[in-house]
Amino acid sequence: MRARTASAAGLLLTRSTTSPASVCSRCLRDDLLSSASPSTLQSRKYHPTRRRDASQFGAAISVAQTLIKGMPKASPGVSVDPLRIVGKELKFMSKNIRQLLGSGHPALDNVAKYYTRSEGKHMRPLLVLLMSQATAIDPRKLPADQSPNKKPVDSPLSSFSILDDSNPDFNPLVSKSTESHQYNVSGDENILPSQRRLAEITELIHTASLLHDDVIDNAETRRASSSANTAFGNKMAVLAGDFLLGRASVALARLRDPEVTELMATVIANLVEGEFMQLKNTAQDEAKPVYNDDILQYYLQKTYLKTASLISKSCRSSAVLGRCAPEVVEASYAYGRNLGLAFQLVDDMLDYTVTAAEMGKPVGADLELGLATAPLLFAWKSNPELGPLVGRKFSEEGDVQKARELVHRSNGVEQTRQLAQDYADKAAAAIADFPEGEAKAGLLEMCEKTMQRRK
Repeated sequence: MRARTASAAGLLLTRSTTSPASVCSRCLRDDLLSSASPSTLQSRKYHPTRRRDASQFGAAISVAQTLIKGMPKASPGVSVDPLRIVGKELKFMSKNIRQLLGSGHPALDNVAKYYTRSEGKHMRPLLVLLMSQATAIDPRKLPADQSPNKKPVDSPLSSFSILDDSNPDFNPLVSKSTESHQYNVSGDENILPSQRRLAEITELIHTASLLHDDVIDNAETRRASSSANTAFGNKMAVLAGDFLLGRASVALARLRDPEVTELMATVIANLVEGEFMQLKNTAQDEAKPVYNDDILQYYLQKTYLKTASLISKSCRSSAVLGRCAPEVVEASYAYGRNLGLAFQLVDDMLDYTVTAAEMGKPVGADLELGLATAPLLFAWKSNPELGPLVGRKFSEEGDVQKARELVHRSNGVEQTRQLAQDYADKAAAAIADFPEGEAKAGLLEMCEKTMQRRK
């Protein structure tokens, strides 16, 4: 509608500015704000106006120019902004997460909330909210009477005297006889409170994994600041990550959906399994492994467990909470799985192609940690001399530099990009049957943004 109004305004201005005194300003202004099509406006005959209407004509021109000036300019190649679509829900997310993480122990409270004070990409909750919107208008939704228990998302299953879960930042029950609760964020009517809470749980699990990963990797920075393990020590960082997973599990139970609980609990197990696979690096144990296709499959399985599992199962959980038909649930999962794999492939590629300033964290860290990711695996296929370096996890002097040179001399980075694009295309294809709308466009745009990102 706004685009058509701008077009109409342009036509009217073109017609009227040649002879201002011959057009009635009131008709001009009314037509400009009407629902008439541009072709109708172009052919319309306006009755003569008197000279004293000249000032009114000028006002109408001003209205038209203001309207045109206020129209948002579309960026080339970008149809929608996913952040804008669910911006209202995301605005409250950090506050809600901090409420979930409140602890009566000051030191634990400080460490648990440390990574929530610096804004991350929020990609995972963004996808959950977009998926919730995109599937809400699907005509294949199950009947409302098949919806789960409609208790508030903060209503406990056991009494507080039994739970003994002291949280000074959050007290969902005002009194023992009242189920008034703080979680009352108004937002898009197509997103259920349980789906909003799922988005927050997804971010909690992701943040917990960051706390643990930074300890395992001896990371010094995170989001352009000192990492939690650097600021507070390894023990406190690990315990804070455990605390986040505990609070996420409590919030998950209160959604009262067994399937969603099963899906998201499996994610936590997958994160640990993926970390163990990464410690081994490849499926081969010998010191001088030889490249074969099983090595790439091992890497992709590890990538699914560490990255794509959370994205795919949270997207699937969103559709389950929305009471979607089985084929919609499967499509949501396929979208998340493929996008998650594409996201990590791009991340591994950026470790070879961008600077630390662009990335917002140290680059080249994968080889320093002894990790063989997709660009190196593709380079290894045509450079067998990489085998011994992979076997000893690039531990000898000069190994890291030699490996980087071989990756850059080969087409390892480009092959990684092509594989990531294949997965991004599969993600887009998975939701092809979703009803057209802004949320679906946002999900498709996330496929594009994943391939274009530089950090």
